[in-house]
Amino acid sequence: MATQTQQGVQKGNNGNNPSEGTAVITGASSGIGAVYADRLARRGYDLLLVARDGERLQSVAERLTQQTGRHVETVSADLTVKADVRRIEERLRADRAITMLVNNAGVGATAPLIDSDIDALEKMIDLNVTSLTRLSAAVLPGFVERGAGTLINISSIVALSPELLNGTYSGTKAYVLNLTQSLHHEVGGKGVRLQAVLPGATSTAFWDRAGLAVEHLPSQIVMSAEDMVDAALAGLDQGELVTIPSLPDAADWERLNSARQHLQPNLSHNVPAARYARATA
Repeated sequence: MATQTQQGVQKGNNGNNPSEGTAVITGASSGIGAVYADRLARRGYDLLLVARDGERLQSVAERLTQQTGRHVETVSADLTVKADVRRIEERLRADRAITMLVNNAGVGATAPLIDSDIDALEKMIDLNVTSLTRLSAAVLPGFVERGAGTLINISSIVALSPELLNGTYSGTKAYVLNLTQSLHHEVGGKGVRLQAVLPGATSTAFWDRAGLAVEHLPSQIVMSAEDMVDAALAGLDQGELVTIPSLPDAADWERLNSARQHLQPNLSHNVPAARYARATA
């Protein structure tokens, strides 16, 4: 797991503690979102599950209520539709019981830009970037006011490797990583716990929707959704700001992040770098 640590974070609780509050999970009807729902219910969170497929969402809710005894509410919503996003925003602002938001809903793309449906890519940006930003902006003021709360944003390893898959998709996930790091700078010292999770290839229906069946990927690079979420939650418990579940050596991420920070003092000066000096006659 990769580590960019936060100070003063709250540790996870594996018991059914009724004081954990309500966790809101988007894209919760299957895959990574459904696993987060299971794990957080078992940690003592009540749940507000959001997804387009209301029938499948209700099935997840009934199973978790039966197995864990937690209160599970569902909201059928398409987060590419403005009116649906606004409904969720209103709930995030108004419900003081909400203590966690997991921005998991997202779609991907695998084809090159010139071979892609630009309207589908725009819809992907709406979901991966715009709705995630709006939901984060809706929940964070309450977290800051109460001095507690957790925001988990699901990014991807393509945030660090834009040559993989589709460039627009990797751009959306780089945005998620950058936003999370920036938000940590803005509100991390105000009792808010933040985490960006960068999964590698994960065995979910994501790949079918992105146009590449997961069965066609090398098995040695594909992690189960259960293992991915368990690793991500372990990273959260350890205070990581950035968690890369597949990365064997956390020092690799630390070196990359340190190099990025080393650049900062030299990224803006009042004259061009010497190598760009105009040639003299």
